[in-house]
Amino acid sequence: MSHLSTPRDLFLHELGDILYVEQKLAEETLPKLITEVQSEELRKGFERHLDQTRGHVTNVEQVFDMLGAQPKAEECIGFEGLKKEHDQLVSESSQALIDLVDAGAAARTEHYEIAAYESLIAMARAMGESDAVTLLDENLKEEKKALREVESAAKTLTKEKSKALA
Repeated sequence: MSHLSTPRDLFLHELGDILYVEQKLAEETLPKLITEVQSEELRKGFERHLDQTRGHVTNVEQVFDMLGAQPKAEECIGFEGLKKEHDQLVSESSQALIDLVDAGAAARTEHYEIAAYESLIAMARAMGESDAVTLLDENLKEEKKALREVESAAKTLTKEKSKALA
């Protein structure tokens, strides 16, 4: 990581962080979750969010372009930790619990993304980058909607699994 000395440096670093997250979600994580889950509701939600995530990558890349910077993904240690936690839980869980593990991992990831976008939007506003705010806010709204959907699916799954595995 290079030395960050200005708000713009920090903004570009954080933007690279969320670019990394969105790229990993689109290329690896969501496709993996889609094949792992048995719940049709959860699978369809992940498929919808995969399409949205591809758009998130494009929006983040456009923000880099608006600022005259080359899009550069920065490895996101927080996201890597969430992935590691997911993988450990999957390895320790029975097949009957995988949908709940994946729903929980998805919810934690959505919370992480929401926090990142809220911070980026605040920085973009402070820097007077209103066009960047617009694109980042589009992503934020979709992340919040995805969180509501995964929480709803998780609630249903928890009830079903609690009855079936009791």
